[in-house]
Amino acid sequence: MKNANDNLIGLDIGTSRIVAARRNGEDYRYESQLNAFVRIPFSKMTLNVLKKEQVPHVVNEQEITVFGNEASRFADLLNSDTRRPMTRGILNPNEADSLSQIRHVIGAVLGDEKKNQKVCFSVPAPPLGYEANLTYHEATLKGVLEEMGYETRSINEGLAVIYSELEDTNYTGVGVSCGGGLCNVSVAYMSVPVTSFSTPKGGDFIDSSASAVTGELSNRIRIAKEETFHFNGHFADKVLQALSVYYDDLIQSVMHGLKEAFQNSRNVPRIGKPIPLVLSGGSAMPPGFRDRFEKHLNDVSLPVKFSEVRLAKDPLNATAKGALVAVMAD
Repeated sequence: MKNANDNLIGLDIGTSRIVAARRNGEDYRYESQLNAFVRIPFSKMTLNVLKKEQVPHVVNEQEITVFGNEASRFADLLNSDTRRPMTRGILNPNEADSLSQIRHVIGAVLGDEKKNQKVCFSVPAPPLGYEANLTYHEATLKGVLEEMGYETRSINEGLAVIYSELEDTNYTGVGVSCGGGLCNVSVAYMSVPVTSFSTPKGGDFIDSSASAVTGELSNRIRIAKEETFHFNGHFADKVLQALSVYYDDLIQSVMHGLKEAFQNSRNVPRIGKPIPLVLSGGSAMPPGFRDRFEKHLNDVSLPVKFSEVRLAKDPLNATAKGALVAVMAD
């Protein structure tokens, strides 16, 4: 017999990855795909192998579009970069096929069953300094999901991190999602959002900046970042040294964002005690990131005191889990 939660899904629609969270008894299970694609020449042999290996793909005329996790490997083999349906947290206006490709990736993550299923999907916060018009991005994703047969609602990405990780403080604290396109930050008191913002530097900023100064492809920079990079001072390897420099730049942009957000006293939660800050997202995963972030945080004067800086239990899946927690609470 199905539990009511079996029809609920949390969906993290990120610049870098798309992650779906579902309840599995008392635990959670996740499905994820890289939010990217690459086109390769058509051949019947290649098509048959992709089908045999169950690699997500579509055929268009004389090309095969490989999307999801395998896109990165094919791009590396072809000495090229992947193409991205999203950039800086929203649909990529410079990619003509962004909408069709993101539909394919979402479909690969969610699977075929849609009847009576409800999806809560993540959306970014507006950048500091101006209210970006996120209406098109949110409405378009909502339309895609509803055309696929799902009931939908949305949630701010940073708030989803709070819902995922801060049940022990009654959802009071700061959630920071260090994603591919943006860093999203949300402050909440007893689950009520106080302020939210994003900064325009995420994992893609690190990749493209390090690529520009080293001459390496962004895709290979990303692989080095995810597989070998860690914080430990200076590096002999120019790629790792560049990653260290631009990671510090990313962290500093979050610190600047926190200072700017709290300049307006209306955004300062009068809680009366220190609150936790939780870090999540793929860009927060290199060993030593939490310590480096906390060091920078201690050097900044803010009207809010922090009881701890913690890393999410499952940084890659925290936003999707928080979105699922939100839809289960409805």
